[in-house]
Amino acid sequence: MIFKRPFWGWLHRWAGLVMAGFLIVVGLTGSLLAFYPELERLINSQFYPQQTAGQKLDFATLATQAKILAPDGRVNGVVLESNQETTLVAISPRIDGNSEDKDLGFNQLILNPYTGEELGRRQFGAISDGMINFMPFVYQLHYALALDSIGMWVLGICALIWSIDCFIGFYLTLPQRRRSPLPPAALTNKHNSNTWWRRWQPAWKIRWAASRYKLNFDLHRANGLWLWPVLFIFAWSSVYMNLWDTVYTWTTRTVFEYKTSWTELPKQMSQPSTPQEPKLGWRQAQAAGQYWMAKQAKQHDFEIHRPVALWLDSERNVYQYLVRSSRDIQDRRGATRVFFDADTGAFKLLLLPSGQYSGNTVTSWLYALHMGNVFGLPYRLFVCLMGLIIVLLSVTGIIVWIKKRRAQISKHVTVAQLRQQKFAALRGTLQNNHQ
Repeated sequence: MIFKRPFWGWLHRWAGLVMAGFLIVVGLTGSLLAFYPELERLINSQFYPQQTAGQKLDFATLATQAKILAPDGRVNGVVLESNQETTLVAISPRIDGNSEDKDLGFNQLILNPYTGEELGRRQFGAISDGMINFMPFVYQLHYALALDSIGMWVLGICALIWSIDCFIGFYLTLPQRRRSPLPPAALTNKHNSNTWWRRWQPAWKIRWAASRYKLNFDLHRANGLWLWPVLFIFAWSSVYMNLWDTVYTWTTRTVFEYKTSWTELPKQMSQPSTPQEPKLGWRQAQAAGQYWMAKQAKQHDFEIHRPVALWLDSERNVYQYLVRSSRDIQDRRGATRVFFDADTGAFKLLLLPSGQYSGNTVTSWLYALHMGNVFGLPYRLFVCLMGLIIVLLSVTGIIVWIKKRRAQISKHVTVAQLRQQKFAALRGTLQNNHQ
């Protein structure tokens, strides 16, 4: 059969080689992103004003202020950062029937949540703007190789291969079957009954005093074994982040009950070339969001802790109101969401991070574990270390591939030389016989 161990070994090596470069980038950037808030604040301290005892402005007031500061822009959402000390306003060019799409040069306004004062503006991830975009650029590299939708698809396919390869790699660590089975009498021997486990034990160990190649091979195999569950979580959660509306949704819905905005709220049938302003303004949308969230909290028995964001989804013509609630599992931010019609304010959908749909609960945990946004500082340090271990596994895998490739080429060369020698000897014999 073709699907024997040598085939899986060959597939594992080539899959690893294809993924290696991408995983090195993802691993290094992921280590930095484990401390995104702290690094962002260190680099862009101007975005974080000193806390005051005053009341924070509401979403509607901040959205109105953003419109004044960027009259040619269209406000798409207002987000309170996880530390609550700054506000991000998502901006896109405002298009009307008499003008062409205008490049604003930025898509984020950073505002003081207490005064509405502008603290800065930037095109998120544009490293050409300098250090102001260093961490956003790292994020874009990690998420999409800084190549937008093309990079998302590339990394999504890479994550899918990685998820499958996790199982292939685990299988290859298992001890091979013995060619000659043990006699029946040996099966009663307690010592021999543990033979399989004793043959698998070396795969979990690192021979620090061995040759350089053996040490490299052990680092690759043992780290992959000990950290297998975490590696799979990172691989599959990457599929969620990049192929969320295709592969991840299809797979999750075959196993769990899973509902999202893209499965429950269809896009508008006809998309006008010029986006229309919704009938509900930001003030009305905020009131509707607060009303529906309070009503759903009472109906589904959860507590509202604080508001997080208010977004407009023009494609589906709905507003999305987010809060942090007692159903959230993340250390920071919040993902308890209600959706309502952007024209009528009619309720559309409630999505809770946990305790509502099993698929959503699993997804919330995958996301939180991937983002290092659970279990406090110790786990964030672990996520930072995991990024470096992913780099280690990629580099050691390349070295294993090079070694195997050289051995294979050397074997083919040796076989070819032997054939040439045999052919020369046979030709010499024939010539002697002819003479």
